[in-house]
Amino acid sequence: MTTQVILLNGGSSAGKTGIVRCLQAVLPEPWLAFGIDSLVDALPPGLRGADGGIDFADDGGVHVGAGFRALEAAWMEGVAATARAGARIVVDDVFLGGAASQQRWEKTLAGLAVLWVGVRCEPEVAAARELARGDRAQGMAAAQAELVHRGVTYDLEVDTAHTESLTCARTIAAHVG
Repeated sequence: MTTQVILLNGGSSAGKTGIVRCLQAVLPEPWLAFGIDSLVDALPPGLRGADGGIDFADDGGVHVGAGFRALEAAWMEGVAATARAGARIVVDDVFLGGAASQQRWEKTLAGLAVLWVGVRCEPEVAAARELARGDRAQGMAAAQAELVHRGVTYDLEVDTAHTESLTCARTIAAHVG
């Protein structure tokens, strides 16, 4: 079956967004990119840092509530519907719940051909990127580097601490059916 969705999972500052941009450049067909950061940016102010929404703590911790989960589920269904309508999709996500996050996606993407990709990055490298970016709470990247991969099963893994985004994208593209 032809791959319809490429789902990248990795911690903050692991290099997922750079890989997505490179995938869009190297894959022969057009692929739409959907990222969890765009969903967070689209949230109303009342769900940022509030009970039930999503809260980014000063120490880098991320806490999500029922209000965020409800909107996330709707967003995921929208991504799946777009793929079912014929678009090819690359998703950039952070599985804060590890295996439980993957299970939510598996249920939503049922019947679609998905390539599951783990984007790994050493905590120290991700933390340095986080510091250079300046737009994230320090500590988030290191805290998420391993957490997001717990119990998750992948078809392929790439390591951005030792490999450039373009090379990672070419490796992923080689596995797209």
